[in-house]
Amino acid sequence: MSSGIVSVYVTFATAENATRLGRQMVEERLAACVNVLGPALSIYRWQGKVEEANEVAVLFKTTAGCAEILAKRLTEVHGYENPAVTVWPIEHAPAPYVQWVRAQVR
Repeated sequence: MSSGIVSVYVTFATAENATRLGRQMVEERLAACVNVLGPALSIYRWQGKVEEANEVAVLFKTTAGCAEILAKRLTEVHGYENPAVTVWPIEHAPAPYVQWVRAQVR
């Protein structure tokens, strides 16, 4: 049974951008919490070429009901032409944590 909360995984070009947009999403009440996880090496195919980029991985915690709104907002303000914004369901979490997340987002 799903907890009703999700993590939204996104990578950013810089820690500054990740922090700024993370704070913005919490202030807009689209996320209860944001974890800026740190540097990641991304290897991907883009416009026919294999590329490598140093990025910063970030997890946004929100409700399942707000995930689509958060994902849309992140896509609008992100800065990448095609940001990878993925939603990961949280199957199990302690009830007080689930309640806290729900209380923090709109």
